Amino acid sequence: MLDDRKLKVLQAIINSYIASAEPIGSRTISKKYDLGVSPATIRNEMSDLEDLGYLNKPYTSAGRIPSDKAYRLYVDTLMQEIMSFVDFEKKEEVKKILLKEMGEIDQLIQNSAKILSKITNYTSLAIAPQFKQSTLKHIQLISIDECKVLVIIISESGAVRNTIFRTDNFISDEQLTAISNFLNGKLKGLTLEEISNEIDSTIFKEMYEFRSMIQDIVPVISQSLEDMAEIEVYANGVTNKNIDKAKSFLSFIEDKELLADALLENTFDDIFITIGDENPCEEIKDCSLITATYKFGGKTVGKIGVIGPTRMDYYKVIKAVRVIAVNLSEIIDYYFAGK
Repeated sequence: MLDDRKLKVLQAIINSYIASAEPIGSRTISKKYDLGVSPATIRNEMSDLEDLGYLNKPYTSAGRIPSDKAYRLYVDTLMQEIMSFVDFEKKEEVKKILLKEMGEIDQLIQNSAKILSKITNYTSLAIAPQFKQSTLKHIQLISIDECKVLVIIISESGAVRNTIFRTDNFISDEQLTAISNFLNGKLKGLTLEEISNEIDSTIFKEMYEFRSMIQDIVPVISQSLEDMAEIEVYANGVTNKNIDKAKSFLSFIEDKELLADALLENTFDDIFITIGDENPCEEIKDCSLITATYKFGGKTVGKIGVIGPTRMDYYKVIKAVRVIAVNLSEIIDYYFAGK
């Protein structure tokens, strides 16, 4: 554990480096910060911090730059302050923008990522709600013509899937209503995983009267449920020039599986931060990833965050990510649950 003076010197170096992107020398710290010690003492502290792995010395400069270890200590210290604080003025400002442009839930998530990128000037990432743990609200079958049926599936979280399929058997409006009522009676309130099991185990057996009619319908419903459970990842502000190794970074952003793995590395913490070498993906070893969960009914259903250089303004970015996540949870709970 660092003593108080070393902590103050390290924090001053990190703040200066975040602002300037230039290696920091003892004279800079002495001039900018009143630490109550001489430049010589600051030099000695910086030398000790380098020996302890908190500072690196670029070979082209006499100054020092923070290491990933330094950023980790800095962030852990910041978190104690930030997690007890929400900028309510900023929160309400962002909420008004989200509500003004709100459509279906996918659009809400994409708009949130867009706003987060604009606030931070970094690339934002968002993972759409994972509806495997969400419950079904309604299924409706509607006849379009003699050979086409529209299937509408709505989850309690507000996700909607519309699918049109063809059938060789004519199905009357009355029959479609009967099938819809039966399916709603059996499946409403179940999670999507439970629905799949219910369809496989009982639906065909109990709907004997409509068996020939639903042979075409049930596979469509199953596929729609699978589509709703698939992970969707959005990236916004990819052109923001904040990563040195742009080619490697762009390759990472274009790989949806890598993005999903990075975002889902931790699904429990409200705020989760990985710095530099802590990232499991080689392509973002020079980056920091800050994510926050958003919830529906108290359960985590998705994540949103920012990826940028390790030399980012963590205080500003963490606050922005948290404001977006809190708003998302409130909006999804209120508007998509019909409260």
